[in-house]
Amino acid sequence: MSETGGKRTGATAGGRDRPWIFRTYAGHSTAAASNALYRSNLAKGQTGLSVAFDLPTQTGYDPDHVLSRGEVGKVGVPVAHLGDMRALFDGIPLEQMNTSMTINATAPWLLALYVAAADEQGADRTKLSGTTQNDVIKEYLSRGTYVFPPAPSLRLTRDVIAWTYRAMPKWNPMNVCSYHLQEAGATPVQELSFALATAIAILDEVRASGAIEPDDFPEAVGRISFFVNAGMRFITEICKMRAFTELWDEICLTRYGVEDERFRRFRYGVQVNSLGLTEQQPENNVYRILIEALAVVLSKNARARAVQLPAWNEALGLPRPFDQQWSLRMQQILAYETDLLEFGDIFDGSDEITAKVEDLKTAARAELQGIEAMGGAIAAVETSYMKQALVASNADRLAAIEAGEQVVVGVNRFTETEPSPLSAGEDGGILTVPEHVEGEAVASLTAWREARDDAAVAEALEVLKRAASEGSNIMEPSIAAAKAGVTTGEWGAALREVFGEYRAPTGVGKAARADAGELAPVREAVDTVSRKLGRRLKFLVGKPGLDGHSNGAEQIAVRARDCGMEVVYEGIRLTPAQIVNAALEEDVHVIGLSILSGSHLALVRDVMERLAAAGIDDIPVVVGGIIPDEDAARLRAMGVAAVYTPKNFQLTDIMREVVEIVGRGAEAAA
Repeated sequence: MSETGGKRTGATAGGRDRPWIFRTYAGHSTAAASNALYRSNLAKGQTGLSVAFDLPTQTGYDPDHVLSRGEVGKVGVPVAHLGDMRALFDGIPLEQMNTSMTINATAPWLLALYVAAADEQGADRTKLSGTTQNDVIKEYLSRGTYVFPPAPSLRLTRDVIAWTYRAMPKWNPMNVCSYHLQEAGATPVQELSFALATAIAILDEVRASGAIEPDDFPEAVGRISFFVNAGMRFITEICKMRAFTELWDEICLTRYGVEDERFRRFRYGVQVNSLGLTEQQPENNVYRILIEALAVVLSKNARARAVQLPAWNEALGLPRPFDQQWSLRMQQILAYETDLLEFGDIFDGSDEITAKVEDLKTAARAELQGIEAMGGAIAAVETSYMKQALVASNADRLAAIEAGEQVVVGVNRFTETEPSPLSAGEDGGILTVPEHVEGEAVASLTAWREARDDAAVAEALEVLKRAASEGSNIMEPSIAAAKAGVTTGEWGAALREVFGEYRAPTGVGKAARADAGELAPVREAVDTVSRKLGRRLKFLVGKPGLDGHSNGAEQIAVRARDCGMEVVYEGIRLTPAQIVNAALEEDVHVIGLSILSGSHLALVRDVMERLAAAGIDDIPVVVGGIIPDEDAARLRAMGVAAVYTPKNFQLTDIMREVVEIVGRGAEAAA
């Protein structure tokens, strides 16, 4: 089965609709460990795979690169070469599997490795089914695992679409991803319009390039799928999904002339919202996940055809196998124990639903027209329009939670609680990746390089670069490079050499808050400390390593500026050396490090050691991220002044504490 949605979802002989594909988003530590997890999940009734890759793999680096330090195997599986891909799917017949790969900038490479591994299994490429997410535009806006500038990134996406159309007809080559837009604070209208603008940009590129013949173009349009998010505003989310299906049908018909209704269906998979999962009273997350799942399966005309659910403890860290099983069982109970698959669309004819859907469509059309007037989605990225809009929306969302206007149970209301037995075990209720995994990955990579034919690798890389330079399709040279033993980092370096690298706009501009009353005490404190310092208090917000989830760092930077501090924020993907150098050059008074990938111990240790070596270890350091209590204690033992986790949702309180930390240092130095 491929990801699909719409009115004709397919029915069993008994008249009951087929259930959607059951997935869990999984991968960690090593290819062998992830393979064992996949096989276990499949044995429990999972019907498709959703592969999580670690950040070096997603951004085109090998495990021994300086930027990979602390990141190997933390948020996904490291895949550095064909040997890793081979091990990842050992014993899993790819010809029979539906595999989703969450990969974007390096999607052509990971797909090439997947095809090479399938070839080794003797699989028929035309029978391979699955999806590459492959939406790099949203990476500039929300997730941060982009590599190349927008134009060559769009070209690589086009290459994957054109190649798979002919070679892998069951594969969804493009998964337009609005999921991370909502995670970055997008409103339903922004999620609709920004995702559809992305799809338009990609299809316009494919059509204009002539890579697919005009007669075949409608069927190619039918291969485009989406990956969406569902939050807690249950009715709004149902209406958003119905609006998606109707707007996409409209765009396909009017813009691209797709006459066949089958090729106009809004085909989508979903992971429900992780942004709203709470560290406080984490057991509440089970109910949130269920409610969000209902939003994408209840309406038959807009039902997801592939669903993966987060685990209750993802605000704490990586889920364990039991936690993933719990989320899988939730899907199976919905599909097999309830009767929701036995009926037509229960929302058809509802005046309330119809009115809300029309409101969303009207607003989304207006936003789409505005983006079109700017020159399309790429222009809206390069001018920072979409990024600034997301930062502002996220600031509004956080402000509403802080003020209690948006209730989050267990966080800003009903906070009295009993200790949760779910997180009381020796492992703290989460899976941790041991630090030795990185060293083992580096050793394995070294052995791989020593065993391969260097001349064949060099030749394959030259062919790859020539294809990139000349504009020919990148896929066959990438598959040949995979079979020659080229590594992920070498593939990435070759294309960086041709296309260059890119740093997207941060979206952190002028102050976003005008409620001077609430911020006035902190602003006064900033002024007081600044007078003691003899100049304006300067705060360096840094994102070390490869973690591209910049929402928290952006909001800290915005709030610090609103409080009157001078803020230095240079965006994502910085080495500890670059952060320390910036602290020196900018002469900052405090450093804030944001790390959500689980690599906080290694990266913070590196920063602290470099500060000491530079003779500026008197600059206080604060750290924010998904950090277990025992790791927070270890960070404080390194000299970190304060540690903040998702439970610290009051940003103004964080700013007050940061000012106090700097103030104590100023008094001690006086």
